[in-house]
Amino acid sequence: MSTESILTEPQPLILHFGSVMQKINDHEFFEFCRLNPDWRIERTSEGDLIIMPPTGGRTGKRNFTLTGLFGPWIEAEGTGIGFDSSTGFTLPNGAKRSPDLAWVKRSRWEALTEEEQEKFPPLCPDFVVELRSRSDALGTLQAKMQEYIANGAQLGWLIDPDEKKIYIYQPDAEVHCLENPETLSGDPVLPGLILDVQRLWS
Repeated sequence: MSTESILTEPQPLILHFGSVMQKINDHEFFEFCRLNPDWRIERTSEGDLIIMPPTGGRTGKRNFTLTGLFGPWIEAEGTGIGFDSSTGFTLPNGAKRSPDLAWVKRSRWEALTEEEQEKFPPLCPDFVVELRSRSDALGTLQAKMQEYIANGAQLGWLIDPDEKKIYIYQPDAEVHCLENPETLSGDPVLPGLILDVQRLWS
């Protein structure tokens, strides 16, 4: 695949603030993000800002499909809450991250105060998905997945539609890569979930 074909979407902008950004509290960062609603903004544990422009049409379509595939299971299973890519979470290491899809056990969500639920929930989701677009560096997303696991996620899927690969992340386990699977099971973290992976390739 040529470099020209990969760089079809705007690249994320990374601003290095270091300790300066770490001095901004959670409320101030939340208000900063609200003042810039056209951007998805993440903050690393080191204080860097990652500003992500709106996605291209193909990535947006895949994100919509992914959310639609999970919706019926979340409603039927009932023990957790689903979140789309616009939701930011404050991880235990201080990073502010926005996975493309997330799921949190209902008991953990309901243990938060209303204010914590309203802003960036101070927890790492139990399950996360990152959907790679052509502008995403694979190594960057792999490091992000490892961060989720290190901060408490019980299951993570890194989905690479163009390569038709899915990388599976779990605590205390080697990363497992599936090549062009038909379906993907969420057991035991997501009991009964079977994802029709082929829907994401089209």
